[in-house]
Amino acid sequence: MSIFELFVLAVGLSMDAFAVSVCKGLSVRKAGVREMCCAGAWFGGFQALMPAIGYLLGSSFRKYITNFDHWVAFVLLAFIGANMIREAFSKEEESEENPDKKSAMNAKEMFLMAVATSIDALAVGISFALLPDVNIIAAVIFIGVITFAFSAAGIKIGNVFGTKFKSKAEIAGGVILIGIGLKILLEHLGITG
Repeated sequence: MSIFELFVLAVGLSMDAFAVSVCKGLSVRKAGVREMCCAGAWFGGFQALMPAIGYLLGSSFRKYITNFDHWVAFVLLAFIGANMIREAFSKEEESEENPDKKSAMNAKEMFLMAVATSIDALAVGISFALLPDVNIIAAVIFIGVITFAFSAAGIKIGNVFGTKFKSKAEIAGGVILIGIGLKILLEHLGITG
């Protein structure tokens, strides 16, 4: 997996955290550096941790599924991407708004949101274990840093602009993940080079 592909994958995975951060930005009175770094650390940290855990899990059963690993990677990424797109078109909106706009960066709430937005990264980590050319350390760093940056920016954007771009970010992330899954499948089937 090239550095560019890794970067694009990291951007795709960070879209859930970005979308939640935009919503979270609505619930803070002031979106300063502290709030931006807090969201970035929670979301970026969990987005980096989950692929590492997934990679370890996937490595333990890699030898049993090497004949169809490309299909597993494709199905996982396509499912995650399709789910992100479906959520973008869902009528149900997460309401993070706090009537008096108090700072809403409590640890319990941030933990739950960080875990919820990083489940996709766990599945991607499993697919990393099935691919021969993935540098897991670089992947974890890319995903963590990119998610940190997108989440921090999402807090500020949500505080300034509201949820106008939430669904577009989820759609973009979903399309990116499906595209990467399709590329992996086509390469293993020998259709592309």
